[in-house]
Amino acid sequence: MWGYLLRRILQGVFVLWLITVAVFALFFLVPNNVARTLAGRQATPKTIAIVEHRLGLDQPAWKQYLTFLNNAIHGNLGYDYYHQVPVTHVIGQAFPITLSLALGAAVIWMVLGVFSGVLSAVHPRSVADRSVTGFALFFYSMPSFLLGIMMIYLLYYRLTLAGITWFPAGDYVPFSQDPKSWAQHMILPWFTLALLLAATYTRLTRSSMLDVLGEDYIRTARAKGLKERRVIYRHALRSALTPVVTQFGIDIGQLIGGVVVVETVFSLPGLGKTAVDAINQQDLPVIIGVVLIAAAAVVIANIVVDFAYAALDPRVRLA
Repeated sequence: MWGYLLRRILQGVFVLWLITVAVFALFFLVPNNVARTLAGRQATPKTIAIVEHRLGLDQPAWKQYLTFLNNAIHGNLGYDYYHQVPVTHVIGQAFPITLSLALGAAVIWMVLGVFSGVLSAVHPRSVADRSVTGFALFFYSMPSFLLGIMMIYLLYYRLTLAGITWFPAGDYVPFSQDPKSWAQHMILPWFTLALLLAATYTRLTRSSMLDVLGEDYIRTARAKGLKERRVIYRHALRSALTPVVTQFGIDIGQLIGGVVVVETVFSLPGLGKTAVDAINQQDLPVIIGVVLIAAAAVVIANIVVDFAYAALDPRVRLA
């Protein structure tokens, strides 16, 4: 068990190292004038000279990479010359917003997706099954920006005209400042993202549950007289969640890297919107920082998923 954990962590570290090599090659070796590119379009010659000195761009490429890698390991992601602040400050302001959006939506889409998938699998080809499948396909095919705009129009604009101000249109209030206002501002983005992703989990759960319910050990459990609820939720669902957990790890890792469309629609200055703004401004230090944070999130999420398998399915042995 611990040997497997160590191997997975080492593999994750190796993947992150490859990403740092790719990022360094892409942003530091390809441009003709790295200092000017990093400093921005409006940088003065003095600022460019400061950037060259700080990054050691007059050194050989391998020394530049070692400096870049050492800074990244110690949490120094560079300096944002466009806003005149460290990149960690920019990411530190955006990351809690994206994390709030991703984790809050994850709770909703897992509950909706798994519950509806189990309902469909337990009653196949029934009215409930066809209704759940229809709703899943409807939201699965809907663009995120369209669903977000519909949420704003129906639950903010129309209700506000009726004198009901439960749902703000956008913006963000920190949890530490006002938890109630934080939840009110996040509820529409949460459900927008959750309804889109819950459709995938409904289909995954339904398909996996139908396969598991046909297994011999499920028939044995029923033959022993176990209650149907216990058979469904204790035995069948636990084994059926393996592909769901795999998808969950992928989605969480990607979402922590930024939810560009949803954050833009609801004016949430998270990592996704920060990355888009940085691209438009050619603010490369911020882009590099977001890429590294997103890569780390995906790697960590996949390592956690590998260990969730053993907890969900006793037949899986991590060795």
